[in-house]
Amino acid sequence: MKDVFSVKLKRRRFVGQKKGGTLLGITLFVCLKKEDNKLKDSTVNFNNLSEDHCHEWFRCLKEILNGFQNRPKSLKVFVNPNSHEREAPHIYYEQVAPLFKLADIQTDVTVTEYKGHALSVLKECELQAFDGVVCVGGDGSISEVAHGLLLKAQMDAGKETDYILTPVRAPVPFGIIPAGSTNVLAYTLHGVKHTVTATLHVIMGHIQPVDICTFSSPSKLLRFGFSAMFAFGARTLALAEKHRWMPPNQRKDFAVIRTLASLKPEECELSFLPLNNPQQCFQENDRMKKDGIKKSDSKDQWHKIEGHFLNVSIMAIPCLCAMAPRGLAPNTRLNNGSLALIVVRNTSRADFIKHLKRYASVKNQFNFPFVETYTAQEVKIQPTLKNGFETEDNVPEGGNYPWNIDGDLMEGALEVHVRVHPQLINLYGVSIDDLDDSKATCGCL
Repeated sequence: MKDVFSVKLKRRRFVGQKKGGTLLGITLFVCLKKEDNKLKDSTVNFNNLSEDHCHEWFRCLKEILNGFQNRPKSLKVFVNPNSHEREAPHIYYEQVAPLFKLADIQTDVTVTEYKGHALSVLKECELQAFDGVVCVGGDGSISEVAHGLLLKAQMDAGKETDYILTPVRAPVPFGIIPAGSTNVLAYTLHGVKHTVTATLHVIMGHIQPVDICTFSSPSKLLRFGFSAMFAFGARTLALAEKHRWMPPNQRKDFAVIRTLASLKPEECELSFLPLNNPQQCFQENDRMKKDGIKKSDSKDQWHKIEGHFLNVSIMAIPCLCAMAPRGLAPNTRLNNGSLALIVVRNTSRADFIKHLKRYASVKNQFNFPFVETYTAQEVKIQPTLKNGFETEDNVPEGGNYPWNIDGDLMEGALEVHVRVHPQLINLYGVSIDDLDDSKATCGCL
């Protein structure tokens, strides 16, 4: 019964008949596991012409199904109609909503109308009325809902939201239905971009605790997020956002090529607090010794790196996608309480492209002399301010440094402090034990 998510009385009806009909038996709707981490819905039919027997079995089976604690009965759903190729509403109403209805899940749906709409709705939402929150969209809209869900949790707990050191956990689980172009969060959680799989994880109440970060300025909480990129990864997104009139895939390719063509490093100062658990740490590059970074047994000893960097990634989850089937940070996990800090120092354009191409293969993308990897609890990034900042077409006007947080553009922050908070949010999904076995394929770089 743990694989059954719905039971219905089966009747024979004439064309156009909506009620009544000859009772034939009962139908069980079952969640089946397929290859490649996919789930599918199937049916098992039991025939019995006795009204009494069918109703008795129906009542008993419904009672068993209602006893599964994690399965939601009521969901708040956000649908972003502008994600990717504007396919999210079709995905929800044609594939997701029928399964929710079949599982007797009540839904309150908000189709977002502008950026920040989901956040404003969540701030006023009475979350205790729902068993979970679901978002149908790309990484940017999913990140906005996750941020709003956690921000609402702090407000309900009476915490000051301007600056949060120890946030409280999200009160309800969060479901991710992929409808974007990259779908990093869905790939990382489910191992595949598949609408039915993501929906069935929600229906079955599969709960996975996941780490998440706070991104703060010295005096203000900027947002919650799972991963971030600074320099190349952020400039690429900033340029893509300025060309949203392009089709999604064309816009993404254009931004990558244009940013590579004008590739330049950011001069900044990095500080990080290492994670001292050796079982959670992944391999640190020998450049740490060569650059004279001092190690200390003190748990509060910050390490500092200064220089010119082409890209900086800070990730609390592995970040799988079709372009990086092993993950952008393949040696971290969903909930081990660590940050993967990946630093790419200044090098030639050709070598940087070789590093990017490695993400699409099984080779080690970090096996370059200009790439350094660390495992941390906290990270601080402070760009070195320059006189006469020159505005380029891939940098926002006004001299603001862009950040790419879960595929969503954040601007305006100079110094950013990143902290990881272990298992702060529950997501609907399961943990993928061996990320190297992911069957995702790449056809880009």
